[in-house]
Formats: sequence, C-alpha cells, structure tokens
Amino acid sequence: MMAPAFEEAAGRIEPAARFAKLNTDESQDIAARYGIRSIPTLIVFRDGREVARQPGALGLDALTRWVGSALG
Repeated sequence: MMAPAFEEAAGRIEPAARFAKLNTDESQDIAARYGIRSIPTLIVFRDGREVARQPGALGLDALTRWVGSALG
C-alpha cells in the first residue's frame, strides 16, 4: 500500500511541491484527460505541464527522490 509513503513524502516535500490524490472512479473525466490507466499513477506537473509520470507504487525513499529529480 502506497498511502503511508505518499503522506510521509508530502509532509517532507511540501511546500516545495503540492501532493494531491484523485479518485479515478469518481472523476473519470479527469482520469481520461490525463490518460491514467493504472492505479497508482504518479504525475508531476510544473507550470501546468506534465514533466514526469510514474505508473505503479513507490516506497518513501524512491518517491521523494523521484519527485525531487522531476522538479530539478
């Protein structure tokens, strides 16, 4: 389960990056717009544009490294 790692990473990285979750069952239009086909799918946006995408779960360390590298 990725939820604990997601919450811990958010606490470490915010306010440099904002973490958000999307319930794809309730927001199918948004999931379709961004081409989300697997759960979880992690996407980093910068200035409104997608800069990185990661399908599948990541642990805490991998998640914080991935977001950090995506934000440069």
